[in-house]
Amino acid sequence: MSLRPLDGITVLALEHAVAAPVCTRHLADQGARVIKIERPLVGDFARGYDTRVGGQSSYFVWANRSKESLTLDVKHPEAATLLDGLLARTDVVVQNLAPGAAARLGLSFEALHARYPSLIVCDISGYGDTGPYRDRKAYDLLVQAEAGLVAATGDGNVMARAGFSAADVSAGMYAYAGILNALLLRGRTGQGSRVDVSMLETLAEWMGNPMYFTHDGQEAAPRTGASHPSIAPYGPALAGDGQRLLLGVQNDREWQRFCTEVLQEPALAHDVRFANNSARVQHRAALDEKITTCFATLTADQAQARLEAAGIATARVNSPADLWQHPQLAARARWTSVNTPAGQVPALLPPAHNNRYEPRMDAVPALGQHTDTLLAELGCDAARIAALRAAGVV
Repeated sequence: MSLRPLDGITVLALEHAVAAPVCTRHLADQGARVIKIERPLVGDFARGYDTRVGGQSSYFVWANRSKESLTLDVKHPEAATLLDGLLARTDVVVQNLAPGAAARLGLSFEALHARYPSLIVCDISGYGDTGPYRDRKAYDLLVQAEAGLVAATGDGNVMARAGFSAADVSAGMYAYAGILNALLLRGRTGQGSRVDVSMLETLAEWMGNPMYFTHDGQEAAPRTGASHPSIAPYGPALAGDGQRLLLGVQNDREWQRFCTEVLQEPALAHDVRFANNSARVQHRAALDEKITTCFATLTADQAQARLEAAGIATARVNSPADLWQHPQLAARARWTSVNTPAGQVPALLPPAHNNRYEPRMDAVPALGQHTDTLLAELGCDAARIAALRAAGVV
């Protein structure tokens, strides 16, 4: 097995829900040993979000492979000694507990840095640990609303959430990148550092284009459903067989080819209503009617063939379920499988493939599956483990 970049790195994850688990799963993909602390008997509440994967949560299966599950009541007086034993062999702590909870447990960066100066601490929160929003509940949809994503998504007067946990995922991915940066910095200085990640701040970064579109008091882009708010034609079109395609015309040269080769109306290219992109956006309804009339006479395959022959960008409007059979993912051998407590499930390989090593793709853990093994590593014998379990510590 080739060396992975994070082999030998140990991550202690006091995590739940989505943001922190997404971060630590990506660390595990690159070889890190991730020890996930879960509440005894209950576990990460994301285990109960749904039952879509053989009775297991789709969220949990996606975000928690290749981890070790340790059940531990971190508030129990006897937990402190066990945590100390774990911290002494840990490189990175990741936590997304309630605001202030880590500090109350003695797990703030300041407290940990004094004892473990090379330790990296990543704190993930909704709004950060300062400012007027620091104590607010920060569920994904709430942060989508605060960051302007809900207002920018939808159609006409109808707003919509993004179709996935955008705030959680943005926070998880910036936490992942921030930890990699901190590991590089530690390699140069020998010192650990704190990575402070706010869901609002990461999603606000992703909203940079819509924000700048409103610079200096200008009006926000209209909500246009799956169509582009400032380019036309750029959006979905319904073919005669009921399937939807998405097409995008980027410039006037493409517009002329689109009229001649796809719509087969060459004169339309010189219609003053559609002479340039601004005019096409202004007359979007009339343009959409022209496209709808043409595409109603074609199957999706026929329409796509015309678009591709004309050099016009196009895509199928797939459902999430269609991704399981996407031909491009299959052709690039992007699928493998991982074990779960309910059996094997298919899994996508991590993006950003590196030709020097294969990513780690180990099992999704059962609740507390590794508790006894980890306690034994900390020097607990069978009697001690039994006593800890009887006392509700683990």
